[in-house]
This record gives sequence, structure tokens and C-alpha cells, in this order.
Amino acid sequence: MQSIEPTKAVLVLANGSVYHGKAAGKIGTATGEICFNTGMTGYQEVFTDPSYYGQIMVTTNAHIGNYGIKHVEDESEKIQIAGLVCKNFSQDYSRIGADEDIQHFFEAQNIVCIYGVDTREIVREIRTGGAMNCIISSETKDVDQLMKQLAEVPDMSGLELSSRVTTLTTYDLGDPDAPIRLAVMDYGTKKNILRNFVQRQCFCRVFPAETPLEEVLAFNPDAFFLSNGPGDPAAMAYAIHTVKLMMKTGKPIFGICLGHQLLALANDIPTHKMHHGHRGINHPVKNLVTGKCEITSQNHGFAIDGQSIYNHPDIEVTHINLNDESIEGLKVKSLPAFSVQYHPEAAPGPHDAQYLFDQFVDLILKSKNN
Repeated sequence: MQSIEPTKAVLVLANGSVYHGKAAGKIGTATGEICFNTGMTGYQEVFTDPSYYGQIMVTTNAHIGNYGIKHVEDESEKIQIAGLVCKNFSQDYSRIGADEDIQHFFEAQNIVCIYGVDTREIVREIRTGGAMNCIISSETKDVDQLMKQLAEVPDMSGLELSSRVTTLTTYDLGDPDAPIRLAVMDYGTKKNILRNFVQRQCFCRVFPAETPLEEVLAFNPDAFFLSNGPGDPAAMAYAIHTVKLMMKTGKPIFGICLGHQLLALANDIPTHKMHHGHRGINHPVKNLVTGKCEITSQNHGFAIDGQSIYNHPDIEVTHINLNDESIEGLKVKSLPAFSVQYHPEAAPGPHDAQYLFDQFVDLILKSKNN
């Protein structure tokens, strides 16, 4: 029996580089900012993480799809990446408990993929040239046409994207009689973050990103959580304003990733676009308070300005990245407010950073008892 030759696909970078490969997922065209993730496992969690909205993902691990898709592990209700670039795309999987193969997962959600390309070379281009837009197509191989289409794609800098991934309606999680009432600002939150709060006896009300503080306060929360999410935090004037108002209430605040950046911006500490970002599950972070190191999961293309934060009289740097000394954690000295740039809920350590959720709960209980 003669095998069917896979449809061809092409990847074009904004710097003019062209890569030819094979098509998987949906036959079509996808655009976005290209980035890479160094994790050897967890591709499903990455694909469904709202923080990746608008990005074309390059996976450095050679095999993608080999353990299938199990929907209980989704971090949101759908695939969030704009497209995928990988070395080997496997429809055959080894996990008995998987629900489906990755091809059907991608097809059902109209996700375009190119595989069979040299991902090592592509990663080196990103590391050298920095983050840039790209286009994948399995519909046309006309590079000139694709370059024209690519030129119309906006840069990530200045893009507000949380409003595109946030919940459309407020919803609750946990026991209404739980001892802690937690207001969650959904800028693109991951499901496992919410699970961690519910496991710690929090009754969570999850609010759309642009919810006014007056509506949030009507819930009578004991504390506020600022979630992860996509896009440029400096473009989120509405969220920065809300966080400033939250700080005036004196209630505890905890931020993760984008939430960390918003807490900084609310304290007049600027953020900047990174050269190519941090994305993976093996990034070493040092806790400057305890002196201990943590193996962390990261996904961010923006960071807090280091010079500004060290000159701020009311901010203490609590964590730094051991690879590049970028800011990974902060706390407000005059308020029960703190944040981290990395993802403690992803647990690559696996339990290195779980203490942050416990720390937040202890802070809330202490605040309630005062």
C-alpha cells in the first residue's frame, strides 16, 4: 500500500528566513510572535495556557504528541497558541488514559502546525535576533505573498490581549462557606492556579479582566489575586488603575506573572519587552529572603525594570533569576502585597514554589484577625 505524502508547509520569519516542512493540524495559515519553550514535557499545558495567546510556539523537545491529550490537564477551555513549530509531530501515543491524539486535538480547534523543520536552527535565530513575528502556511508556498501578510501583523509591544482570553462572565469556585473569600482578576488565569486556592480553603470568585473595583468589592473579598495572562502589561491602563485602588484598601494582594508586572506598574515601576523571553520548566530562581533556590516554570516576554525597582523606597526584591538576574519576585513593604514572575502552580520542582500559596493564605488569615 502506497503511503500518502504529507501536505507541505512553510514557515516565514519577519527577518526573511524561510523554513520548509510538513503540515499537521488544520490546513491553513497562522500568524503571531514566534517564541520557544524548553520543556521536555507538558506540551498540552503549554498549548492551553492563555498567556501564550497570539504566539507561534517552537518546542525544543524533539517529540510532540507522543503521550497524547488528556483533557483534565488543559489549563483553559481551548488551545491558546496561534500555531506550532516542532521537529516530530506524533499521532501515535503511549498513554493508555489519553482522550485523543494531538492531530484531532489541533484539527478540532483549527490550529496550524509545521513539523519536520530544524527547530535547533530556529531557536538559535530567535536567541540571536530576538522575538519577532512569523507566519505558517500549508495553504500557499508563495513566500512573497506570505511576507506581505506578515507585514500587517502587529508587534506584541503595545498589545492588550487579556480582554481576549478572560472569562466573559463572573463565576465561583470552591465552598461558599470556606474561611477565605478570594477575588480573582482573570487576565488569562490557568486552571491549576485556581485549584491551588480551592485546595487551601478559598472560595474564589473569578472576575472578567475589566471589572470595576466597585463590583469586585461587592463580593466582600478578604484578598485579591492578579492572574497571569498574555500581551504587554503596560498597555493595560484599566488593570493598573484597578490595582492601585486595590492597594488603597489595605487587603492582601498576590500576583503571578502578568499579575506581578501589574503590581509593579501600579507602584510606578516600568516594564520592558525582553529580547526573547523566558519559557520553560527548568529556570533557576533564588529566594533572597530564605537564600534557597527553586526550579521554576516560566512563560513571559516582558519583565520589570531592574534599575527602577532597586531605587524604589517601598519595594523589596524577593526573588531573582539566576541566569540573568532579572526580577522574579517583589513585595510592597507598607502593604500585605507580593508577587512572583514565575508559575508556582506548574510545580516543575515539583514542590519548590508551593509555599507561595501557603504564604498568601497565611497573610490573608493574619489580615482578617487583625
